[in-house]
Amino acid sequence: MDEKRGFTLVELLVVIAIIALLMSILMPALSRVRKQAKAVICQSNLKQWSLVFSMYTGDNDGYFMNGRVRTDSPYWWAGGNGGGMGSWWFLILQPYYKDEEILLCPMAVKPYDEGGRAPFAAWRTSFGHTGSYGVNGYIINSPPGLDEQLGRPTKDNWRTSLVNGAADIPLILDALWVDGWPEHFDSPAVVEDWWDDQIGESEMRRFCANRHNEYVNCVFFDFSVRKIGLKELWKLKWHRKFDTSGWSGGWPEWMKDFKDY
Repeated sequence: MDEKRGFTLVELLVVIAIIALLMSILMPALSRVRKQAKAVICQSNLKQWSLVFSMYTGDNDGYFMNGRVRTDSPYWWAGGNGGGMGSWWFLILQPYYKDEEILLCPMAVKPYDEGGRAPFAAWRTSFGHTGSYGVNGYIINSPPGLDEQLGRPTKDNWRTSLVNGAADIPLILDALWVDGWPEHFDSPAVVEDWWDDQIGESEMRRFCANRHNEYVNCVFFDFSVRKIGLKELWKLKWHRKFDTSGWSGGWPEWMKDFKDY
């Protein structure tokens, strides 16, 4: 009669070693697939934002919001003291969307005050709203005679989406804060996980967030959605007088090997 026998210890160890080897090979691939899936969801969210902005501007003769939180508000910015609390665009757009999850890139859902760390962190306003996309502040349709808003001149604001070169003007994109007013002379952050933000200080850093392997996702003024390289941010037309010749001050170590534009 055949004698029944089980696996020997050596055979079990060999099987375990093979499984461990296969897992070590598969895990990086699975991680890449997960990141790619999140990048697709991010672009889907931004596609919804493109529709939201398109509907809003369609209802307002092509113009963007003017910076007020409500049409009856005496303040130009969110917050009773008129401070820049960041809610000026998505609160105005609330009639055009229902799911606030589209405020969050799936790569950045944990706010800073809950342990989130840049570039994979979400912002939270003083009113409790959270998100991880930010708008180009130069979209604001400042009323006639208002030469300055939040300490910034308004003369170079776009005000409307009906402009030439719309495909190269950023509207809303992955961001470390709810909005930003970049300049061509803004320097990139020294470190990849930078978050020491000051209003008016190199605000391009708010958008230069390495969330999607050297890229961020962006909606443009023509309401198209595409990914853009981090170094490409300095080549886009953020406001009417923005110099698109690119950053010439040298790249920090964490960006040196990224694609040039």
